[in-house]
Amino acid sequence: MEMPDLRKWIRPAVMALPSKRKMALGFFLLLFFFSVISPLFNQWMYPLEYEEHILYSAEATGADPFLVMAIIRVESKFDPHKRSPKGAQGLMQLMPETVDWVIADGKFSPAFRDLVYEPSVNIHMGSYYISGLVREFGGNKIAAIAAYNAGPGNVKRWMREGRWDGTRRNLSGVPFGETRHYVRRVTFFYERYRTLYGHLIERKESYTLPQ
Repeated sequence: MEMPDLRKWIRPAVMALPSKRKMALGFFLLLFFFSVISPLFNQWMYPLEYEEHILYSAEATGADPFLVMAIIRVESKFDPHKRSPKGAQGLMQLMPETVDWVIADGKFSPAFRDLVYEPSVNIHMGSYYISGLVREFGGNKIAAIAAYNAGPGNVKRWMREGRWDGTRRNLSGVPFGETRHYVRRVTFFYERYRTLYGHLIERKESYTLPQ
């Protein structure tokens, strides 16, 4: 049986390949996209505002700065004037009773109540609150995120009753669909902000989320 002449198939394929100059230009454009355009696109998708207030309050209260960023992104999309139908206020969507508790526990000025929409004040109180939740749940940030949404009492009851073990991998055990979705969103944005803005934090490696 006569073997087919492969040359008539290979030559057109080779001729169809782009020139070395075009390939080099394409490689350069691809490199430019990944080194310049892609980071800019990511920062547009995941914006960060009030970073000075976030970093200051995180340092002062012991909060994870990336967790504060993620909560603000989910709660208000960095809109300091946001007010929910339930009465949550400002960047970190603080309920009035949460504000009262933070002022009393942190010995902050009662004037903070009237400044709750001020970014620096809202971020400081929210940072104090989430930092306290993390300590309350023994360093478990996933449980603290759930408590930020559903309240610490509910989360403690779920864990005490064995309905949820406080981990991300077993979020299906959380009875509230809103809270399951909330934890997933916050952890998603946490990872994005940690990747994009880790250069702002000297001890980036010390801030991580458990599974």
